[in-house]
Amino acid sequence: MEGTPQGWAIGTRAFLVISLASALSGCNYLILAGYLIGGPPSIDPDFDVVTNKSLTDPGVTVAVVCYAPPEILWDFDSIDSEIAKYVAFRLHQHKIRVINPDRISAWLDENDEWDAPEEIGRAFDATYVIYIDLQSFSLYEANSAHLYRGRSEAIVSVYQTDDQGGGERIYTKELLSRYPLAAPRSTYEVTYTTFKRQYLSRLSEEIGRLFYEHYNGDDIPDAT
Repeated sequence: MEGTPQGWAIGTRAFLVISLASALSGCNYLILAGYLIGGPPSIDPDFDVVTNKSLTDPGVTVAVVCYAPPEILWDFDSIDSEIAKYVAFRLHQHKIRVINPDRISAWLDENDEWDAPEEIGRAFDATYVIYIDLQSFSLYEANSAHLYRGRSEAIVSVYQTDDQGGGERIYTKELLSRYPLAAPRSTYEVTYTTFKRQYLSRLSEEIGRLFYEHYNGDDIPDAT
């Protein structure tokens, strides 16, 4: 294995451990050694921890729905469907079986009198409905027209359907999102369309992490 990329990676980590051994001792050394050799520690999905269930369980299908109030849709006329698509795609990337968000969007247009997420679950025979209640959304830094910074507030809930056509809410989480994390970005550095796409990708990752494993350090690329 010494001549393989895996062998080189292990050798490099081992070298780093040995090089830093003189600067560390005791528990600090053991923690660092474990990090370098085994990689960063993972973080379990909050949904799994709270409910003792998992969206990756066999036979589970998931519908993703986002609701945005009129005052948000006035400035971002399709942000609800865009967020639903981004989140559905993110979950699909992590081996979670999701219903095509375009099918859900078409159903919502045809059934505009729906009033409970469980109805959507029944319509698509979904095990769970992820319901994103978007309460605020912006792409600019406060009081600035020349600095981008995505911000959102949302309540993310999960409804579980049952065999009798009913259902119940089994999970709720408040989400406060900001991107970039460290400092806003100048409008001269990136176009509006590109930044919006980057922020929706970041927002979908934040929502997705509630449902799949992630790692310490994953936020570093999104700092700026």
